[in-house]
Parts: sequence; C-alpha cells; structure tokens
Amino acid sequence: MSDAPLAIQMLHDRILIKTSSPGGERTTRAGILIPATAEVAKRLVWGEVAGVGQHVRSVKLGERVLFSPEDQYEVEVGGETYLVLRERDLQAVASERTRGGTGLYL
Repeated sequence: MSDAPLAIQMLHDRILIKTSSPGGERTTRAGILIPATAEVAKRLVWGEVAGVGQHVRSVKLGERVLFSPEDQYEVEVGGETYLVLRERDLQAVASERTRGGTGLYL
C-alpha cells in the first residue's frame, strides 16, 4: 500500500471543513480560562474550507466559515480530522476587511 495522501473530490453540495479550534478549554480575551466541562449555550465554530463539491456556489477553498458542530459527519484523512457539511448548514463566510472603508461605491 502507498502512503501518499488521498485526493478527495467532494460531491454535490458537500463541503469538507478543517476545524480551527479543537473542543476543550478556551481562553477569553481577558485571559480567563473556561474549562471544557463548563456548561455553555449552543456555540457556533469557525473552520477552513478544505474541499467543495461541484454544486457549491457561495464558498471557495481556503475561506473561513461559521457553522454549528452539532450532528455533523467526521472523517479522518491523512491523520487529520475534517467535518463534512452541506452548503445550507453554513451560517456565515468570513471576508477580509478593506482598509479604506466599506468598499462600496457611493
């Protein structure tokens, strides 16, 4: 068997996401440590798009997206864990801020 990484092509409206922060302890901006066992409301998480299907229209490879980690499919590829979602399960797509304002022509 070969140890070469697999080339994966997502199908239909599926998106492969690499999560940016593992579940567990978090630190607030003020430096307060919140343990993994702390009870919190449902929390959305950020991830990076690692693969898109041919019917995905609103995100591209490498973009950061916001989604709910509840009831998602997990897959391990090359020793790394990814999530598989449908495009409709995304809540937001992050974009770079423009330096000179909003970028709108008024």
